[in-house]
Amino acid sequence: MINNADKTQTSIIEMDTKHLPPRTLRSWFIGRPLSTADAPHQTIGKAVGLAVFASDALSSTAYATQEILGVIAAAGAIAYGYLFPISIAIITLLAIVTVSYEQTIHAYPGGGGAYIVARDNLGELPAQTAGAALLTDYILTVSVSVSSGVAQIISAYPELFPYRVLIAVLAVLLIMVINLRGVKESGTAFAVPTYFFVVIMVFTVGFGLFRYFTGSLGMVIDPPHFEAHTVISVITPFILLHAFANGTTALTGVEAISNGITAFKEPRSRNAGITLIWMSLILGSLFLALSFLTGKTHAVFSEEETVISQLARTIYDGRGIPYFLLISGTTIILIMAANTAFADFPRLGALHAGDGFLPRQLTYRGSRLVFSRGIIALAIISSILIVIFQASVTRLIPLYAIGVFLSFTLSQAGMARRWWKIGHLKPGEEIVEPGSVLKYEKGWQNRMVINGFGAVCTAIVMVVFAATKFREGAWVVLILTPVLVTIFFSIHHHYKNVASNLSLENFGAIPPHNTRHRVIMPVSGVHQGSLAALRYARMLSDDVTVVHVAIEPAEAEKVRKKWEMWGEGVRMVMLNSPYRLFLEPLLGYIVEISQHRQPGETITIVVPEFVSSNRMAATLHTNTADLLRSQLKRQEGIVIINVPYHVHERGKH
Repeated sequence: MINNADKTQTSIIEMDTKHLPPRTLRSWFIGRPLSTADAPHQTIGKAVGLAVFASDALSSTAYATQEILGVIAAAGAIAYGYLFPISIAIITLLAIVTVSYEQTIHAYPGGGGAYIVARDNLGELPAQTAGAALLTDYILTVSVSVSSGVAQIISAYPELFPYRVLIAVLAVLLIMVINLRGVKESGTAFAVPTYFFVVIMVFTVGFGLFRYFTGSLGMVIDPPHFEAHTVISVITPFILLHAFANGTTALTGVEAISNGITAFKEPRSRNAGITLIWMSLILGSLFLALSFLTGKTHAVFSEEETVISQLARTIYDGRGIPYFLLISGTTIILIMAANTAFADFPRLGALHAGDGFLPRQLTYRGSRLVFSRGIIALAIISSILIVIFQASVTRLIPLYAIGVFLSFTLSQAGMARRWWKIGHLKPGEEIVEPGSVLKYEKGWQNRMVINGFGAVCTAIVMVVFAATKFREGAWVVLILTPVLVTIFFSIHHHYKNVASNLSLENFGAIPPHNTRHRVIMPVSGVHQGSLAALRYARMLSDDVTVVHVAIEPAEAEKVRKKWEMWGEGVRMVMLNSPYRLFLEPLLGYIVEISQHRQPGETITIVVPEFVSSNRMAATLHTNTADLLRSQLKRQEGIVIINVPYHVHERGKH
């Protein structure tokens, strides 16, 4: 057995490298590379945090009211009487979810939100389900928010309608590039537009309410055409639940801050919690005011002109400067809402990858200290969705909210379970879990009830949403989530199997050296390169066999004569290939030798490799080493070494 305590023979030397990444075109796009030591300086405060993580939730005010209206509008004028009460119910749910996530932020300061809460309290399956739901939701957040932003542009400039998909994809790529520059820079870039939207929207609804209560606010003039597929004579409870479920899209994005706590400056939990409360207050106030004004002005549901556009031109009596300022601010915040997903998707993907449920590459930080692979993956997948659904918000919305409410439910159920565990600890006793430390706290019963009630509410909404939107496309998410979870566990099983095979636990002693070493060296011709490889091969072993695949008899005879002169007595095997195959006979010979090798014997394939200083010239030569490596890497006991022979291109005379 190895004595791990005896380190007298171990020498570890630490050295600082002076290598700096080269300046490239990529550096011009995303900025100079940042050192790992710069990470603490890339955190953000509450003001910038609101711009980074709240843009998704705040932007939903631009379409949540419209989505409620889309369900009940077929009932005619009577529908407007239900709009505001439904909005009140949604705001109540928002308050419950906000209180729950505020508790999550302080309980899990390392971030991760629903995924970490479910992992520590409910188990791996619920955790991966929550993770799959959230990752899907972030992809849809980008698709929906950008498509909705483009819809605002089309409302003002209808002639751009044929180019909506192209505009949306370009917007996604722009946000991707900005996020690749780092959290701090992307937050700073998006802060001004976010606060511009909040200010212009608060002014608009404030002015609209003032005009309503002074009796000067009229109805929408020349509303866009709306034709219901079926006329609703009576609004049933099912229709109300359908409208309520549609409106709960206003809650998407509330969980974002709990996932990205690590992006905030210290004290992280306090700053993140305050930002969450700010976001919910702004979101709730704007959503209620917009729903109230929509009902009073009788704005209609339409794909051609958004409710925001109808309200703005009614409040401002036309399409003047205030109208265009509001449309511009709304468009920008909707497109920027994708930034929330770009901030959270890579972090959540990195957490999954760190636990071994996604490829490990997602844990690597790029040159700007962000998870760049996750950012790029999100941009590609969401762009594909935009193309498939032709940037239609109405077609994308049915896929949208199921995932987020599933994560809400699992998160709150996990928090309720956490409070139950805390309540059963003795004072002074603590349990260390991967994501947090459990200590007894007074008042745990009330908190458990709050989280439990919230879990029940969000579960009901999820079921209602799935039932009412099933035919419209919600079935895709209901199938996709289990598929993703299955993929996660398949990846995890692979990593566990690899770790088990490579583990040093109970490893025992280092295996003895091999007693025998055999070298096989394939050659296509006899020249300086093959002789250099031969000298290296003879340094490894005295048992060297050179192999030549004879394709053309005349050429094979030339090789034979040269080898007799220059081969230094090393044996050569000529493999006749009447069908002019090269790789197959060589592989067959190597496999046959491998099958008859002695115990403890290692077979090394030494391949002469031509290396040119001219990269274009290198493409003119077959890379035999790579071909053999791709075919033989799964065979045990075979090592492939390529011996480069460098040729410098001579200048033309």
